Formats: sequence, C-alpha cells, structure tokens
Amino acid sequence: MTCDHRTRPLHGARFTMTGSPSGLFGELFVDGEMASAMSDRALLHGMLGFEAMLASALEAESIAPPGTADLVTAQCDPDLYDIAEIGRAATLAGNPAIPLVKALTARVAAVAPEQAKWVHFGATSQDVIDSGHVHVLGCGLRLIDLRLGRLVQAMRALAEAHRATPMIGRTFLQQAVPITFGVKTALWLDPLLESRHVLHDMLAAPIVQLAGAAGTLAALGDDGDRVHARFVALTRGAEPSLTPWHAQRHRIARLAAELGILTGNLGKIARDVGLMAQTEIGEVAEPEAPGKGGSSAMPHKRNPVLCTLILAAAQRAPGLVATMLSALPHEHERALGGWHVEWPTLPELFKVAGSALARTITLIEGLQVFPERMRAHIDLTQGLVMSERVSLALAATLGKAQAHHLLDEASRACVAQNRHLRDVLAAMPAVTEHLTAEALAALFDPTTYRGASDAIIDRILDRYEREHEFMATHA
Repeated sequence: MTCDHRTRPLHGARFTMTGSPSGLFGELFVDGEMASAMSDRALLHGMLGFEAMLASALEAESIAPPGTADLVTAQCDPDLYDIAEIGRAATLAGNPAIPLVKALTARVAAVAPEQAKWVHFGATSQDVIDSGHVHVLGCGLRLIDLRLGRLVQAMRALAEAHRATPMIGRTFLQQAVPITFGVKTALWLDPLLESRHVLHDMLAAPIVQLAGAAGTLAALGDDGDRVHARFVALTRGAEPSLTPWHAQRHRIARLAAELGILTGNLGKIARDVGLMAQTEIGEVAEPEAPGKGGSSAMPHKRNPVLCTLILAAAQRAPGLVATMLSALPHEHERALGGWHVEWPTLPELFKVAGSALARTITLIEGLQVFPERMRAHIDLTQGLVMSERVSLALAATLGKAQAHHLLDEASRACVAQNRHLRDVLAAMPAVTEHLTAEALAALFDPTTYRGASDAIIDRILDRYEREHEFMATHA
C-alpha cells in the first residue's frame, strides 16, 4: 500500500508502507497496512517533510538564499536517521522534534555551514510534530476511505440481493414483526455512507501547522503571513489563511469522534451477525476458512471470530475518543500535557478503526445467508408475529379496541392450546364474520407485510449511488 496523500511532503515523494505487526497476537488487533501508516517511520517522514517544505517556502519568498531548499531536502530522507537514537534523546528533550531538528541541522551544516541557519527557521517543535501527524493521519484516512468504499459496495450488493428475503424483526431480543434481510442490511449501510462522506471531506481538506513559538510567527516579522501562505500552497493544504491551531484541537477531536462513530457502527453489524449466527438461530454464518473459529477443547465449535474482533475494536474506541475529547482544554497558547496525550492516542484509534474495517469487509463479502432458517423463525410462534396485521385488518370494521381484545384473546388460546393463530381465529365467529378464510390466510403471508421496506432500501441505495458518484468526481 502506497500513501499518496494530498499533503505528501517531500516534493511528490511517495511513502511505501511495508511490514506487518509481529508478536503473540499477530494481526488480531491491527493490520499491517494501518500499522505501517501509523508507524514511527511514517511520522518521521512527515516531520522531515515539514522541514523540507519550510525551507522551500523561505527560499520562494526570498528570505533564505537560493539553493537552501535543495540542500535541506537532500537531508530529509528518513533513512538517514536513527529512530531509536532520536527516541532516546526525545525522552530528555520532551519531544522528538528537538533532537530531529538538531540532527538535521548538523547534516546540512556538514555540507553548507552558512545555510544551516535556515533549518527550522521561524518554526517551533509543535509545528513539526503536528504537521508530521497531518501526514500520518492523511495516510490513514486514505486507507480508511479505500476500505469504506469496498465495504459499502459489498453491503449494497447484499441489500439488493435480499431485498425481499423475509426474516423476523426483533426488539428487546424478542420476536416483533417480519422485516426483510434487505432492509436490515440497508440500515447497516446507511451510517457507513455518512461516515465515509465526513471522513472523505477531512481527507480532501487537510490542515497544516506553521505558527511559531506562540502562534504568531513573530520570528518571521512582517514576512510571516507570506511565508505561511507559501508553505500551505507547497504542501497542498486547503487553508491559506494564518490560522494556528496549537491550542485549538477541535478538528482532530472531530476526526477522532467520527472514527469512534464509524467503529461503533461496525460493531452494530458484528453484534447483529453474531446473534444471528448463534447455533439455535443459524440465519447467517461467517465466511469459512481452514483453521478459522475453532476451539481448543470442542472440535465442533465454529466461533464467530470476525465479529469478536470487530466488537473488541468497537469497545476500545470509545475510551480513545474520550481521551481526545478530554484533551481539548489546552492551556493558553501551548498545552501542558493535553497535546502530548494525542500522540499515541489518535494513531491507536486509526489502528482500531482500520482493523475493524478490514474484518468487516471480510465478514460482509463472504457472509453466508440462510433464508430458509429466517423463514422458519417467522413461523416459530405459530403466527403470533402476524397478530398486529390481523388486528389492524379487523380494526377497520370493529374498531381498534375491540380488534385488539379479540387478538389478545386468540393469542392466549394459541399459546395455551399449542395451535396456529390462524386456526384459532378461523374458529372465532367474531372474526370470520368480517374476514373470509382466504383473507385470513393472506394476512399470515409475511412476504406481503413489508410496509415501506422497499422505499427505505431504495432511499439508501440512491444515497449510495449519489455518494459513489461524488467520490468518483472528487477522488
């Protein structure tokens, strides 16, 4: 996977993400692509990209002499730096930008001593780290966007394929009235389309950070606004005005919240699938694969491991989002701890959301659906789930109260006598006086009791088509 985000820093350089998580848990909780996107090397790449772009902006505005940008950029290759060494120095310095700038300055000075003074000129450590994270999060957002695109496509197909597949609707974990599996999957799809749109907008409008020691670029004097505008243009940012966000963290908090919402909605899907896949239910099943979902003690088990991992992610995400929200009240112009807590938290949230997305793609693309089991569960209560429909039909002539009374009486007899509700009603003169045998039989057909299901599905699929067209024209 190659990250080619709009804010790629090194004059169009492409950062290739390689490798995968290792250790006892393998890729249970984070996949290799997202781990690489959120890696220390990715952050280092973004931080060095900031310094290269700053040097380019200073030269372009005739503040730094000609040749400065090329000299600095030549030393902004991540492979030239020892991440572990920078980390050791960061432990004492308080952040990794300080030792990185020191090392970069030394490398430039070894080639051109007079031009080394332009390294990091007018900037501060937070500018470097924030802009580095913008690059990293941009890579993560692109990966999220690609995965969401694939997932919503698979879910659209599932909703369309099962538009008319009847199943029982459940409220409070109890049988309610019939629905269709198509409307259920369409309602899974709808919030994912919204999250994709919101996250795509964030990807399309990146923000960069160049504000100086206290957010005013005072070190650049009257040139500050000009240099900032040039810096934004060079990094392909979307906000040319001078708007420092050292202590205004609402944008990344909003990003964190949307990732939490997305992961929670993926958890909703996993929860439903896990319940529907229970042995006693068996309406759906996870995709089969050798060695997947086994038990160390019970050879017959087929555990829903994908749902398990998606739900684990959905339960981790809220705590990470809460941390980002709690960090919003920064002190004055620069934070004492609030900024620092973001560094490990937001990348971890990307890993959680990214892993949940990857698992959900596998789940939905290979989901096994058993319509015959769905239909069997509609018939499980011997027609009781159709009592609402019969009551409404009788209410047209008997009134709501009398119709409800008759259905209540018939339902009790159905359970007590272990008879189908249709047969009980057919033996009640108060019912047959108003409903013929044919009309009564038709009322117990769940395939014709779909209400606005088709309209709901159509609206959501129409939204999918509009979003798909939007994404295609704004890629």
